[in-house]
Amino acid sequence: QVQLVESGGGLVQAGGSLRLTCVASGRAFIRYAMGWFRQAPGKEREFVAAMMWSGGTTDYLDSVKGRFAISRDHAGNTVYLQRNDLKPEDTAVYYCAADSLGRWGHTYYSTTRYNYWGQGTQVTVSS
Repeated sequence: QVQLVESGGGLVQAGGSLRLTCVASGRAFIRYAMGWFRQAPGKEREFVAAMMWSGGTTDYLDSVKGRFAISRDHAGNTVYLQRNDLKPEDTAVYYCAADSLGRWGHTYYSTTRYNYWGQGTQVTVSS
């Protein structure tokens, strides 16, 4: 069994920063990609950032480029999402996701790429 647990959410003022953490636990598993998604009330879950595990290539939602950064620790069990210059429209529940099956037919910005998900952490940005 694999578990992804997010933490680091909370309430922050516009312009502030928060770092989200996603810790993987349970049995060892191969990671092909790790992603961060978010879901605002009444909206679909949307891609925010992804990292290809081999090579470390990253990509981001256009609206967060230059403000958000995805990274991982040396051991590879923890993935971070550093978020700077937060805006009210960044308010959402943020989810960590892992692709351990190598679903290459699915793009990394699609939820269908990922087979493990965390429970989510709420981020609220006040104006």
